Amino acid sequence: MMKGIVFLFLIFSLTAQASDSLKILSEEQFVEIVRTYHPVARQAQLLVDRARAELLAARAGFDPQFYVYADRKTFDGKVYYDYTHPQVKIPTWFGMEVKAGLEENVGSFRNPESSEGQSSYMGLTMPLLKNLVMDKRRAALRQAQLFREQSKAEQLLMINDLLMDAYDAYWQWVNTYETFQILADAVRVNEQRLSLIRLGYQQGERPAIDTTEALTQLQSFELAREQARLEWRNSTFMLSNYLWSAASVPVELPETVVPDKRWQIPSIPNATLPVMQELQQQARAEHPKLNMYGFKLDMLEVEKRLKFQNLLPTANVSYNFLSKGYNIWNNPNAALFSNNFKYGLEIGLPLRLSQGRGEYRAAKIKIQETRLDLAQERLAIDNKIQSYFNELSLLRQQVVIAEKAFANHQRLFNGEDLRFKAGESSLFLLNARENKVLEARQKLVQLKTKFYKAYRAVGWAAGQLR
Repeated sequence: MMKGIVFLFLIFSLTAQASDSLKILSEEQFVEIVRTYHPVARQAQLLVDRARAELLAARAGFDPQFYVYADRKTFDGKVYYDYTHPQVKIPTWFGMEVKAGLEENVGSFRNPESSEGQSSYMGLTMPLLKNLVMDKRRAALRQAQLFREQSKAEQLLMINDLLMDAYDAYWQWVNTYETFQILADAVRVNEQRLSLIRLGYQQGERPAIDTTEALTQLQSFELAREQARLEWRNSTFMLSNYLWSAASVPVELPETVVPDKRWQIPSIPNATLPVMQELQQQARAEHPKLNMYGFKLDMLEVEKRLKFQNLLPTANVSYNFLSKGYNIWNNPNAALFSNNFKYGLEIGLPLRLSQGRGEYRAAKIKIQETRLDLAQERLAIDNKIQSYFNELSLLRQQVVIAEKAFANHQRLFNGEDLRFKAGESSLFLLNARENKVLEARQKLVQLKTKFYKAYRAVGWAAGQLR
């Protein structure tokens, strides 16, 4: 565990606070760690790598093929047949297959269909109707290419969701830490106040009831502080769920690491909000989930084109140019369709086309279903962006009100404190003013952290968290 903590500190590039024992973890540092080392981020990259491997496998359908067929029989000292046939086949993207080979056929009982002695050939096989525009090999390769692009969009979607959860955990951690600090400060102030009041009571300047009042206030703050400490520690554990080392080892965040205070410097009331219409337009064009639907539609279109081939008649033609010996180019007696050639023609058509019509209709229905899903998802994303944007705008307004309310409560408390020191007010009223100040301060911290959460949520809804 200590090695994990040391590694975490090195990755964080943490800067020291006023106390050398405390280290600062900023939002940017935290997210960079999540983006680089979290298992989900690594799985997202593996998804792309797997798609690339599947694309490589799909390209095998267009790899040149070489094989040798040999068959020999001897019996009672007689060679019945000795047949050797090496061949090369080269598939092409246009459905045509080019092939060339050599043959040697000797023996007393050789196959009469094979040419005697040595011969060579070069030819092609080509579909004329079915599988001319699209076949299984081309469909598999095109779908593998689309799946690779879809996997990239899925990777972005996984990162988008992961970072949103990470941002949420970070700002929850900030909120609980700041709440704990507020209550810890209140405990220190009330400990000093209790000491002064006790001293005043001993000197006859304060009634005994004031010591009880001060002690009760201190104890309530101590209880609240311990509850805040528990919530801070729990949120620290939740934040640690997103911290991993380069060796894929989970790292627990120590209590000496605290949030960066710089998030309080920017003026939220003067913050520039993104333009909702622009976010919606960008989401329609770039949101990973919508892009995934787009690639799925493209793959279904490829499938539909492939299924359409089952509605066409089978008409395949093959032609081989033959030659005596192994030098196919040296054959003065060869002619295209009059001498030294071999050709074939295959024609077939199912009479009812039941399979073709059913599969083609099912492919079109899948496309319609996916288009409906895409339209629904597009609307959901638009509404989600608008919802988070409305929340962001409202939180900015609430921060303005909360800042003014906190300032007013602070002024009231300062005035009550002066009156109390002058003997014109009671400790009860001072404590009541102090409670209001603490409530307003905690509320302000809560609203500010919610604002930053909502700001990230708008980007998440638009699919822009990277």
